Amino acid sequence: MRRRAMTPAGIRRRAGAGTAHARHLIAGLLALVTAMTVTACTTGDDRPAVVVTTNILGDVTREIVGDQADVTVLMKPNADPHSFGLSAVQAAELEQADLVVHNGLGLEENVQRHVDAARAAGVATFAAGEAADPLTFHTADDGGPEGEEGQPDPHFWTDPDRMRKVTGLIADQVVEHVKGVDPGTIRANAERYAEELTDLTTWMEKSFRGVPEDRRALVTNHHVFGYLADRFGFEVIGAVVPSGTTLASPSSSDLRSLTEAMERAGVRTVFADSSQPRRLADVLRTETGGGVRVIALHSESLTAEGAGADTYLRMMRSNTTAMVTGLTGG
Repeated sequence: MRRRAMTPAGIRRRAGAGTAHARHLIAGLLALVTAMTVTACTTGDDRPAVVVTTNILGDVTREIVGDQADVTVLMKPNADPHSFGLSAVQAAELEQADLVVHNGLGLEENVQRHVDAARAAGVATFAAGEAADPLTFHTADDGGPEGEEGQPDPHFWTDPDRMRKVTGLIADQVVEHVKGVDPGTIRANAERYAEELTDLTTWMEKSFRGVPEDRRALVTNHHVFGYLADRFGFEVIGAVVPSGTTLASPSSSDLRSLTEAMERAGVRTVFADSSQPRRLADVLRTETGGGVRVIALHSESLTAEGAGADTYLRMMRSNTTAMVTGLTGG
């Protein structure tokens, strides 16, 4: 069968039909892409955002917020809150947040300027430490850090009662400043977590009752457990780094003074943060003739998931167990 040759008019009709079909196809694809973009923006980009500086406060905030908003934590596991810094992307996240939760009281030494910039840009910020009835450092003669007498101690989280108070205050801030969350859900989450903190306090009290009065003297790598000592009846007699920050360094005379204080108090255990080098604590052990044990605690940062202190509750229980063991010689 012979095919009839296509006339010029037929060619034009066929081409026109193909062009029309292509236009309809392109229009359909554009409509689909637009719909997908709108959906993505609605379900992702427009979700309320809370940014938290430290991973300890980040864990608590996630317990409160649940699935009501995105919670971004800037500080990585095992990081030092005194020295960690931010990338340009993280700094931008601060200024795009609905709420920024930070410790304050001078803890985040390399991050505070970014928090201040976010506040100046109109972002709501909440300094948890400033709202936690902060303690001040003692004099050096009374076991406090050199030259920091009367300054606020930022390490409030070592007292679970203060963390319970902060839990309610964070919930208030989220309800007030983070649009789109359900206030009832936020408050229910906070109340549930506050009950867990009450249980933690009760458990810590029971655990610490096993430490005799004559063994309740603490020496740490820096001044981090003042709140715990105040709450549970311990005495901080000194620190390897005689400061409230890890960025300071001890002199040989500082170590000698601490060694003498330890000998007077009969202290044979030094508690060092697991995220900090053990070198100074090991030097102190050498100064005392090798009779001092160095026990690692998770005092300022959570660990990676599954590493024993990946939540605030697990961190506090881990530290309590290690302290009781270290102080009683168990």
